[in-house]
Amino acid sequence: MKLGFLKSCLALVPVLISLAQGYEIKNLPLDTPWTHTSGTDAWPEYPRPQLQRSQWKSLNGLWNWKEGAGADEVLMNIVPLPDTLAHEVLIPSCLESALSGIQKTNMTYSWFARRFEVPEGWTDNGNRVMLNFEAVDYIATVYVNSQRVGDQVGGYWHFSLDITEFLLHGNNTLQVSVFDPTDAEGYQIPVGKQALSPSHIFYTPCTGIWQSVWMESVPSQYITQLDVAAGMDGRINMTVGTSGGASNSSFQVTVADTRGNRVAYANGTVNRPFTFVVGSPHLWSPDDPTLYNISVTMGRDKVTSYTGFRTISVGEIDGVKRPLINGEFFFQFGTLDQGFWPDGIYTPPNREAMVYDLQQLKDLGFNMFRKHIKVENALFYQACDQLGLLVIQDMPSMPANGMPSDSQQAEWERQLDILITQHRNYPSIYTWIIYNEGWAQRTDYYPEAALTQRVKQLDPTRLVDATSGWHDHGYGDWHDNHHYANPQCGTPFYSTQSTPYDPTRMAIQGEFGGIGNNVSIEHLWNVKAAISTVNQTYEIDLTIQDWNYRAHLLLSELRDQVEKFACSAAIWTQTTDVEGEVNGLLTYDRRVLRPDVDQWKADIQALKDAGAARNGKAKKLRTQKLRLPAS
Repeated sequence: MKLGFLKSCLALVPVLISLAQGYEIKNLPLDTPWTHTSGTDAWPEYPRPQLQRSQWKSLNGLWNWKEGAGADEVLMNIVPLPDTLAHEVLIPSCLESALSGIQKTNMTYSWFARRFEVPEGWTDNGNRVMLNFEAVDYIATVYVNSQRVGDQVGGYWHFSLDITEFLLHGNNTLQVSVFDPTDAEGYQIPVGKQALSPSHIFYTPCTGIWQSVWMESVPSQYITQLDVAAGMDGRINMTVGTSGGASNSSFQVTVADTRGNRVAYANGTVNRPFTFVVGSPHLWSPDDPTLYNISVTMGRDKVTSYTGFRTISVGEIDGVKRPLINGEFFFQFGTLDQGFWPDGIYTPPNREAMVYDLQQLKDLGFNMFRKHIKVENALFYQACDQLGLLVIQDMPSMPANGMPSDSQQAEWERQLDILITQHRNYPSIYTWIIYNEGWAQRTDYYPEAALTQRVKQLDPTRLVDATSGWHDHGYGDWHDNHHYANPQCGTPFYSTQSTPYDPTRMAIQGEFGGIGNNVSIEHLWNVKAAISTVNQTYEIDLTIQDWNYRAHLLLSELRDQVEKFACSAAIWTQTTDVEGEVNGLLTYDRRVLRPDVDQWKADIQALKDAGAARNGKAKKLRTQKLRLPAS
């Protein structure tokens, strides 16, 4: 073991994490039904369902925290010992949230620390100990026993570090330095809707370790990644990525159905694309989200995963370009889903709360939603796979009020690659969005031209919406219109901010609706600056009856556009209220459901029926072959 020389030094320094200022949920402007239900046993589920191992240990729960002094601490390797971190913080959570126990803003520099022990036997037989983070916003520098083991740039991406050589017997210390500028002047980084000065459609930011942390024991040669794409023809394209020492090893894969019956068994070579077939698979779709379990064994390493068999393509029906799922067109209708919470900000209070939002959409009849310029944890996408909700996934945008330099653009594009490679295995994701409404979209050239091709190279199995909203130059599979409150989907009329419908591409109403209904203070984000922006909502309807009436008119207008024109999909704004916005199906606290359920179900079914009436015999223009890029 390294750091043997530190033992005597550490023994002289009391590690008094337990003496930190005790954890408690802070007073918050608004809570949810789940705010006080989970305690400090935060997110106990295994965090990575598509690469799961049996030997693991959660590091979620209470850590210690203090504000950092600046970049020099990291540059000079000045790593504070745990007893100097005087506040307990709940991990995972955003520092700005009440659930964190901190609830502070503008925390550009922070330190997090906790003690941990490695379970007995985890390093036997040459096994390695991997430390895994689901997401840290924005730059994380990770130390074990005050020794730097790795860094990560990007607030939405999971990463793993081999910490074996840095471990001591018995107690160990994990320390993480975090730098998060959010949208501070001079910084153009992927932030989505986070803002240091929240206002109306820009919200409270998230800083720190906001998704799960865990460790696991792996053999010296182990599986690092599974890429799986399963098509409606039963073909599974798979690449098993491994650590360097296993570059030419073989693996065995087993596929089982929901009853546990083995439906396929095959052998392949790691780090090379591999194809095998499952005969007559039960296909995945929103109406029937059937999943198959996968087990992969390489030497002493075994991981489990899952997939769904489905094919996404573009077809032509009666002269109109249509999105096809398993060769069929059906109307795709969903909400703009922001993924913010009054108690946890970016981090839902628990899995039950997270799934509640999705179940509400499913119960109303939605079959899709747009995950808006935010990336969720892996359990979120697993829930979409299980429930049968198609996902349009945005790349988190840079701040809307700035324009990136060449180096900032290159870094954002690097992280776009990560979005695709880390999320292309989820059956529910069917479209990638590159730009939203021109936010930080370079105008001196058309970056979306090359980026559309890049996304297609990384993932040829899905659709690409290059520019959702405007600054559309004809790239991607979708022509995407934004208009409030009325839709303009595939129509011969359009607003000056959009462009005329392009019949060479499919038509989607990327945003519409946005109608609001104010509520009493017990359901509002009780922050004066937020309440003062409520009147910026696109439209305010005085009563809930008026709100439902207006929604019925707008959905009827959309139905007309499905019947008469080329509309294939639409996004209603939005799933929930967020801070100063009161245009959600649900209030921000998730306690009030605005829709008249019977009316909305009928209106959504009418949209589906209108789409079905347009579903003549499909002349398939192309079916994107399910293949993976060369490793």
